[in-house]
Amino acid sequence: MKKYDVIIVGAGASGVFMSYEMTKIKNNAKVLMIEKGNELTKRICPIDGEKIKECISCQTCNIMNGYGGAGTLSDGKYNITTHFGGDLHRYVGEDKAYELMYYVDEVLCNMGGSDAKLYSTMNSGLKTAALRHDLHLLDAKVRHLGTDRNMKILSRIFDYIKDRIDMVFNEEVKDIQNMDKGFAVITGEDTYYCENLVLATGRSGSKWISQICDKFEIVTERNRVDIGVRVELPAAIFEHITSEVYESKIVYKTEKYNDLVRTFCMNPYGEVVTENTNGIITVNGHSYSDPNLRTENTNFALLVSNKFTEPFKDSNEYGESIARLSNMLGGGVLLQRFGDLVKGRRSSERRMEKCFTRPTLRAVPGDLSLVIPKRQLDNIIEMIYALDKIAPGTANEDTLLYGVEVKFYNSKVEVDDHLETKIKGFYVLGDGSGVTHSLSQASASGIYVARLLAEKYQ
Repeated sequence: MKKYDVIIVGAGASGVFMSYEMTKIKNNAKVLMIEKGNELTKRICPIDGEKIKECISCQTCNIMNGYGGAGTLSDGKYNITTHFGGDLHRYVGEDKAYELMYYVDEVLCNMGGSDAKLYSTMNSGLKTAALRHDLHLLDAKVRHLGTDRNMKILSRIFDYIKDRIDMVFNEEVKDIQNMDKGFAVITGEDTYYCENLVLATGRSGSKWISQICDKFEIVTERNRVDIGVRVELPAAIFEHITSEVYESKIVYKTEKYNDLVRTFCMNPYGEVVTENTNGIITVNGHSYSDPNLRTENTNFALLVSNKFTEPFKDSNEYGESIARLSNMLGGGVLLQRFGDLVKGRRSSERRMEKCFTRPTLRAVPGDLSLVIPKRQLDNIIEMIYALDKIAPGTANEDTLLYGVEVKFYNSKVEVDDHLETKIKGFYVLGDGSGVTHSLSQASASGIYVARLLAEKYQ
């Protein structure tokens, strides 16, 4: 019988940092981490090759799954803040949340991230400039590791924990059963038993966690999804912003609908990439710390928040249906010049040949108005004109818009202030819980639960 004291399902940010802390703190717990994706060295997307230039929908996406989770290959930005990125502070308290996030930052620095600058939006002149145009810059500190440095840090953490934590890769958990004194974790290959079960499956495990919670009658709330586009433009346009604060989370309330639109995941001198979520191709972005790998462009997302009321409950399905339209029309990601969008015409290969902004992602020129609902699209256009006031050139004709970018929010699982469900020994944390939505807060939640369980097995 393969029996453990603690089983962690998922090797994303929360799972990795929980494993790190269980290794660092002296305790007698026998720990297993199960991950359906590959170990770090095997997380290679075939789209990187010369022969394959478009997503081929691998059975397990190496961009979204594997050791380190979805955050591994997406820029390595750790935002230290409670103003966005989740609600961890509502469970553990504001002071504790910051303490945990700063501790995560300390670990990252000790593992090779100390050369990465810690930026801050606090006391920034940008905040004043934004307010003059009804744009609101959220307070945060951010350490940008870059995709390349992030992978090296995760590799060092792996080396640190590998002799203490048992790890299995390429095994997907199919079912969980509640036993008399613990849980049975059933994969396609084996069955494992544990006293304490931690679900840390991240964004890609959203549907599965919902199914498990329904099975155990654990209350979940599923009513939010963010829909938008990824904007790409010459890096010089946002240079005065990115050089000062790097990651600027700017929120705008539109005049037309009174909806909130925000910037998200800003990548100076970065590149636009695709990702596969439950078989649906969406768009994202990242950048590197190595100056030799920089592009001439900056990219960021513009997202419109959608929160639904009764009787509709499956907000993620709404987001997926919009992304499917993009996949249907373009075979994946659609690309449109901002000038073409506002003039009501599709971008074509001929128009793209005259475009001064060179796209970093090969995408199909098309018409986003056939995909994104009018309300969200109107909000995005209004936001671009608003941003143009603090970053002139944002609303240029050759600004590129990739669609669709969808930020899926996992069902918010009902947990207590220990991130434990109503079932004793059953924890849900990280982005998989819906409590966190960022690398910093997800990692912090892993540290938090690790300390609780380590104390139990002193």
